[in-house]
Amino acid sequence: MTHKRLDGKVALITGAAQGIGESIAHVFASEGAIVILSDINDNLGESVAKKIGGKACYYHLDVSNEHHWEALIPEITKKFGKLDILVNNAGITGFQEGFGPQDPENASLESWRAVHSVNSDGVFLGCKYAIQSMKSLGNGSIINISSRSGLVGIPGAGAYAASKAAVRNHTKTVALYCTDQGYSIRCNSIHPAAILTPMWEPMLGSSTERETNIKAITSGIPMKKMGKPEDVAYAALYLASDESQYITGIELSIDGGILAGASATPEKK
Repeated sequence: MTHKRLDGKVALITGAAQGIGESIAHVFASEGAIVILSDINDNLGESVAKKIGGKACYYHLDVSNEHHWEALIPEITKKFGKLDILVNNAGITGFQEGFGPQDPENASLESWRAVHSVNSDGVFLGCKYAIQSMKSLGNGSIINISSRSGLVGIPGAGAYAASKAAVRNHTKTVALYCTDQGYSIRCNSIHPAAILTPMWEPMLGSSTERETNIKAITSGIPMKKMGKPEDVAYAALYLASDESQYITGIELSIDGGILAGASATPEKK
């Protein structure tokens, strides 16, 4: 039998009902992990878990609610004996949720706090309870899904960009804290850019606008295409596996070359 990269590992993935989280769940399961999917969209989440089959299961989890974390992590360790991997993937932009303008001048404080409660508080809580669970086992990998927006400013999405920057920095803090405490727990962040997921739909517009908008987006990407959820999933697989056991506190960009700099070259004469 071919050795699978996550054989025997137990992984919890937040925001796993669709998009990047769903793709990570599929890839992890295919590599031998017991996958626990979580989300607030129960119908979609249960459907994905059923589709994956095997030992995959689904739990309702509002990542911004500490009581949910307090209940779920002990449930996982009771049922499966341990938690090896946590992927803090759940996140919102404020656009899909109908929170109104998200720019720094017109966004409401209420919408700012709502975005941060999921994107920033959710990651804090996930890391907190994962550390408490993993430290006694002597091994663990926490993967926080940040964004390109956590590395650069986004004029029309202030709360999202700020919350993803918080994820980036907190990842490094968690990584260093765990090494200081002598815990064999690694913590790394992944920074996707233009990945074609449901989160992008409000920005792509209607069917008539969609092609034009995608063309405009990809024109600014050196590789001239949007990424796929599995592009992020395979990066998460590496960070979850023992192959990355000497890697902690890094930020891995998956952006088609955007952050590498300008791709423009002088015109030939």
